[in-house]
Amino acid sequence: MRGASWILIVTLALSNLLGVIRDHFLAQKIPTDQLDIYYAAFRLPDLLFNVLILGATSAAVIPILSRTFKEGSAKAWRLVNNLLCTGLGILILALVVLYFLLPYILPWIVPDFPINKLETTIGLARWMLLSPLFFAISYIWGSILNSKKRFLSYALAPLFYNFSIILFTVFGVNSWGVAAPVIGVIAGALLHMLSQLPAVLSLGFRPKIIVDIKDKNILRIFRLMVPRAIALGASQIQLLAFTAFASAIPGAIAIYSLTDNIQTVPTVIFGISLATAVFPSLANLGDVQNKKKFVNLVTKVAKAVLFLLIPAAVGMLLLRAQIVRLILGYGYFGWADTKMASDTLALFAVGIVAQGLIPLLARAYYAIENTRFPMKSAVVSVAVGVVVGYFALQKLGVSGLGLAFALAGWTQLFILLWGLEAQISFRLTWAFWKEIAQMIFLSLTMALLMQLVKMSFARYFDIDYVVILLTQTILAAGAGILWYLGVAWLLKMPQIRR
Repeated sequence: MRGASWILIVTLALSNLLGVIRDHFLAQKIPTDQLDIYYAAFRLPDLLFNVLILGATSAAVIPILSRTFKEGSAKAWRLVNNLLCTGLGILILALVVLYFLLPYILPWIVPDFPINKLETTIGLARWMLLSPLFFAISYIWGSILNSKKRFLSYALAPLFYNFSIILFTVFGVNSWGVAAPVIGVIAGALLHMLSQLPAVLSLGFRPKIIVDIKDKNILRIFRLMVPRAIALGASQIQLLAFTAFASAIPGAIAIYSLTDNIQTVPTVIFGISLATAVFPSLANLGDVQNKKKFVNLVTKVAKAVLFLLIPAAVGMLLLRAQIVRLILGYGYFGWADTKMASDTLALFAVGIVAQGLIPLLARAYYAIENTRFPMKSAVVSVAVGVVVGYFALQKLGVSGLGLAFALAGWTQLFILLWGLEAQISFRLTWAFWKEIAQMIFLSLTMALLMQLVKMSFARYFDIDYVVILLTQTILAAGAGILWYLGVAWLLKMPQIRR
């Protein structure tokens, strides 16, 4: 598992670096009120992707494929082809229906968009509907690679996706305006799919037309995916609600989306990567006989995630202004936008630890073929997020949505922990909390050192210059990282000693 974890961490770090570069050029080259159109056009295609594709692959396909491969390759490949043909048929039908419904649905999602802005959003959203089609195939192929513990091609695919958006934004925005990154999204989704094909073929996959909706494994996948799809749909409803709330403020949708992308970097690199790497192992241990090993593995990975995410959240909170200015503060992204984005990122940082643990705990449920409880936890957390977001936006502006997102994440995390304790006797021991207390103490001392470096540097240098600001950020972050890892080594903490 450790080798897989490092592959995923490195490649996801590179992908997120490209994501940062992508957002840098989007903010630089497209005015924020036009970026509102780009992000609003994403919402319904993303909803469809999450409900029909991600719900199946994240919760159901990998555990069932892992067990089916044990029963024989021929049976597994038949299941894959059946899933591809059946799933694509359902998806294409949904895409056609949504294509015609977009003019009636989008006015509810962006109620305060002027008519010309709304019409552009509808047109671009229709083009965006191509991307879920490519992603559907790509994610099923990715499930095959995950179940066989072949992570490299799966982890490299997002690099092609982000690189495509960057290229079209940099070289196409002068000709096509806000449509340029949309074209990049479609081309990137196609590359995301094609980049995994050679690895899947090398494992023995050969495409065949098979449609058998009565197959017991297909029925099991649909049965398991429905609660997961509802959970993901609920989180997308939260995002749709936030989009509707923010549509009254020009540029607010873009600012929320851009800062959301920044705060997901540590959760993706350290949370989702480790959860993805451990999922096949959890799926193989998801029975009564292996309960103790299952609990020990979840606990071990949770501590590894916390070891990385607690200092990451503290560091992001302290360096939020520097991060936003360095990534977004160019071109059309002015000082007022930068200030709003910095405030929003500060409140996002409050929820980073919760957001990083949720993928692991959710996969623990999926491994024991329980997708209903995570669904219920997601629905409750979304209700909290929407209510808090509505009132917080009025008091705090865009940053209020960051606070609502963070509180929703903590709500879901606590519900998942409570459910695991009831279902598999998953308890956080005194030894566990002792290690977490060490991590928190180290992170707080790290914060003091970083703040000292920041203030000392700003006293002697003019941080209005980009190079000077970058130097300040690197020195503060570097000092914090060295302190945290060095003291952890001296304390012989297992997350760094192993």
